[in-house]
Amino acid sequence: MTGLLTRDGGGVSVGVGRTALLVAAARAVETHRPDALARDPLAGHFVRAAAAPGDWPVHPDQVPGGDADPLWGRLGRYFGLRTRVLDDHLLHSARAGARQVVLLGAGLDSRAFRLDWPPGCTVHEVDTERVLTFKQTVLDAVGAHPVAERRTVAADLRGDWAAALTAAGFDPTVPTAWLAEGLLLYLPPDAERRLLARLDGLSAPGSTLAYEVKEVDAESPAIRSSPVYAAARDRLGIDLLALFATGARPDSAAGLRTRGWRVAVRSPYQFSALHGRGPRPEPDDALAANRWVFAERPGAS
Repeated sequence: MTGLLTRDGGGVSVGVGRTALLVAAARAVETHRPDALARDPLAGHFVRAAAAPGDWPVHPDQVPGGDADPLWGRLGRYFGLRTRVLDDHLLHSARAGARQVVLLGAGLDSRAFRLDWPPGCTVHEVDTERVLTFKQTVLDAVGAHPVAERRTVAADLRGDWAAALTAAGFDPTVPTAWLAEGLLLYLPPDAERRLLARLDGLSAPGSTLAYEVKEVDAESPAIRSSPVYAAARDRLGIDLLALFATGARPDSAAGLRTRGWRVAVRSPYQFSALHGRGPRPEPDDALAANRWVFAERPGAS
């Protein structure tokens, strides 16, 4: 999840950068659960280095309401589930032959350090220079070493990020596993279309793509005032509804199909059922409109 890690008067980052810390804190809490779906030992270091307020948890013991807490329980478990599902997707793609991995809007993602990548994998992390600099400072401080070859690409995804990616050694002629985790939610419709069109042009046969979408405009007033949104706004100062892009969203799954990709659209609750853990549907559900999209460009026949 991308965004500038600028500071406000309380020391914590603002804007979309604050949501990157929200996800990192959720991953830190998930890491220490006995039934963790994903483990990220670096996540808590990012949260503390950003001087997040002391009531931002990095351990389940710091969440008094447990799973019943709408923020660090329900939403936090959603991020834990999303992390696990996307981890599995990327590793499956890499083991199937995609030796290039590109994390678009990488934010505080630590997959280059914590996943069991096959030999020869290169992980490209694309984000703004400020985010990557903050991240590297923390990684250096804790002595973290990547498992795969890691290349950072400082670029604004609203601009010519593809040129910067290519300059960093990306090869568009070989299969790539692309990930846009928690990114398209914040892009205006035209920016989403441009990004996916550019990605399509850089994807060799055998490439894969995973990303998240949300039909936020279809949410009822009751959903928009749900405890998840209210807790993020009132307790963390993150107005998710204000950050989500508005207007008619592109049908990106259909667009990819017309370009020859095989596409599957899944509900997070399908994976909650698969793993036996994670959030479940509830009345006036802020997560009900979320969808995870998995696409593959068929290999050459």
